[in-house]
Amino acid sequence: MEAFLTSTILVALSEIGDKTQLLSFVLAARLRKPLPIIAGIFVATIFNHTLAGSVGVWLAQLIAPQWLPWITGSVFIAFGLWALHPDSLDEDPKIHRAGAFVTTAITFFIAEMGDKTQFATMALAAQFQGALVAVVMGTTLGMLLADVPAVLIGERLAKRLPLNAIRWIAAAVFIATGVVTMLGAPGLPV
Repeated sequence: MEAFLTSTILVALSEIGDKTQLLSFVLAARLRKPLPIIAGIFVATIFNHTLAGSVGVWLAQLIAPQWLPWITGSVFIAFGLWALHPDSLDEDPKIHRAGAFVTTAITFFIAEMGDKTQFATMALAAQFQGALVAVVMGTTLGMLLADVPAVLIGERLAKRLPLNAIRWIAAAVFIATGVVTMLGAPGLPV
């Protein structure tokens, strides 16, 4: 349950103002088909985060157990600093002739490659090695908690959210998670 809740909270907070949330706004405005867009986000996220989580578990097996809390803690702190940098979309998504679902699934999967939520999924899976399914379910739910309102409410939501304050909160949560992870490292008094 800890892996699921931590994953959900971290990704939901970090996704606010992220490029994939911005992509959700753009897709909603251009395609105007909320249910296929939401389904595309879900499918793309499940595939992307399963891949990322699997890589995280694999990498964790390569790292000596005494170093893992230090490495994952440092990665979470780096994400905290990264969360302070506002994202932007590089270009408008290409509309696939197969429709809103396919366009969203492909565009979202590609947009998540190298994104902070993908790296966060890797780090969470490394931290909670025995809970890959819980991490992927949590990160996917976190993604949906941030992106579904963007699809349904769109620009009205974007103008009302205090994005700067949310970025600072997300940064603080990531940094705190990193510090707590490091404090749990072997050899340190807890």
